[in-house]
Amino acid sequence: MQNNTRILFDGYCTKIAGLNGVAAVSASFTVAPSIAQTLRGKVQQSSDFLSKINIIPVVAQEGDKVGVGVKGTIAGRTDTRTKDRQPRYPGDLTESNYRCEKTNFDTLIRYETLDAWAHKPEFQTLIRDAIVKAQALDKITIGFNGTHVARDTDPEAYPLLQDVNIGWLEHIRIDAPERVLNDGALTVDAQGKETATKAIYVGAGKVPVGDDITGAEVDFVNIDALVYEAIELLDENYRDDVDLVVILGRDLVHDKYFSIVNAAGDKATEQLARDVLLSDKKIGGLQAIRVPKFPRNALLITKLSNLSIYDQIGTERRKIEDNSKRDQVENYESVNEAYVVEDYGQAALVENIVMGKKPAA
Repeated sequence: MQNNTRILFDGYCTKIAGLNGVAAVSASFTVAPSIAQTLRGKVQQSSDFLSKINIIPVVAQEGDKVGVGVKGTIAGRTDTRTKDRQPRYPGDLTESNYRCEKTNFDTLIRYETLDAWAHKPEFQTLIRDAIVKAQALDKITIGFNGTHVARDTDPEAYPLLQDVNIGWLEHIRIDAPERVLNDGALTVDAQGKETATKAIYVGAGKVPVGDDITGAEVDFVNIDALVYEAIELLDENYRDDVDLVVILGRDLVHDKYFSIVNAAGDKATEQLARDVLLSDKKIGGLQAIRVPKFPRNALLITKLSNLSIYDQIGTERRKIEDNSKRDQVENYESVNEAYVVEDYGQAALVENIVMGKKPAA
């Protein structure tokens, strides 16, 4: 690390220490509540997708979900001459809970990178944004791919962070399997018995007629038909909600249908947030979007406000270390967090989608 870079980096560390009320950042410390809130906001703002969902601070490591949607009705009338008025809760009274798991977000920056940034006036901002952007992408990756919580995670075996936490899609699979469509009518053998392979075939071709699959080549003639069918998995009072979107895997719709949401933006902050692709046409009557790390052969119908990440207050830990043996600086952070689907009635997941006809036997 060059001398000027050293001065700038030491200034960065001194600022972080001062903001958190500690003498130095080289020993692990609890992030000050106001700073934790600011960092939470920076992570959310760094991603267009995260800015559209909820990142909610919670007190308890586990407990009841805190999101309140409108599931039931509250309008009515009571004859108060004979009985009291009875208020009704508009949200979902079904018992559901969350559990925050400790997650490490550890980042390194090489000396040569810091040296390259040293001549720029936004040196400290560049360090912060490098860390924040990596954290944001990992949160999205966990949300769409996480399946379990391992004591010792293995990024080589689970490159999509499947073992870091239980994500939104896995929660739907486990807690609301009735909201999941993962197999079509054509995965049967010559005797009509179901095969081990699960697939939903989509494309031009003959579709089943009722329960008769004779000569059928596909389950659905296009993605629109599949989305219309999947909407029926939602609770009835949500099916016409104008805020519903369909998140599509990249294998399902051609790139020509998508444009970048923030295409007009030129500022660095706008460039950083460009991680949502918006379809130029509706699919199945819904606005279609693509986001990073979503499974390639799946789709999810929901409101983005139905997806949440809970961070447990007071669990944010941090340490910054200068590792001269490796010519790098290392930022160690951790927080307890949970990935939450607020209302399963607002979610429908379709998986194992295959574009094209069923292969000939």
